[in-house]
Amino acid sequence: MLSAKEWWAIMEAYGEKIWPAQTLLFIAAVALVVWLFLKPGRVPDALVKLYLVLALAWNGIVFFFILAKGIAGNGNYLFGSMLTVAALLLAVDFSKQKVAFRLPELRWQKYLTLVLMLLVFCYPLFGMAFGHRFPRLIIPGTFPCPTTALSLLLLTTALPQVNKIAYILLLLWAVPFPPFIQIPKYGVYEDAIMFVVGVYSMIMLVKNWKVEKISKQGFKQTSLR
Repeated sequence: MLSAKEWWAIMEAYGEKIWPAQTLLFIAAVALVVWLFLKPGRVPDALVKLYLVLALAWNGIVFFFILAKGIAGNGNYLFGSMLTVAALLLAVDFSKQKVAFRLPELRWQKYLTLVLMLLVFCYPLFGMAFGHRFPRLIIPGTFPCPTTALSLLLLTTALPQVNKIAYILLLLWAVPFPPFIQIPKYGVYEDAIMFVVGVYSMIMLVKNWKVEKISKQGFKQTSLR
């Protein structure tokens, strides 16, 4: 496993190579999410879907397979494949289903979603607070962890109409890695945001899965009568 110094050196080199892509994709993410939450509709839905697929594919292919090779050793292929497969599954899912991203109706859930989204977009600010400077800043859109957090949080607003396999693949990245690898090994304290989003997303998935199961059982019982 890489030392923290080696890990951050790879992140710095990656940040330099992709400039100014991280800034452009970050601005695009903020603009799309603000548009989606203020004026939900078919057009922002479609653009957010396209963004998620492209951002996850970018992180799977460009980050893990090409420019940041070696950051996770042999794990590069596993992690890159996870994000790429998630992107492909979501692309197929989005093309087949009328997935709509909407803020939750429950007040507490609505405001929690907004607060978590704000935290995701503050990834670079937290990075600066912890002593990181460009090009080491970890930014949503072109870096795996904040992009995973952004994707999961948006997908929670579309439950239960999301591909559960893609959702779980993202959870497998978001929940275990921050407390066991990213924070203690490399000092990526801003990844605590991804962990919190991951736990919330996992709870929402289980909750909706139970509701969906109960609804199906009720429908079967009604049909048998």
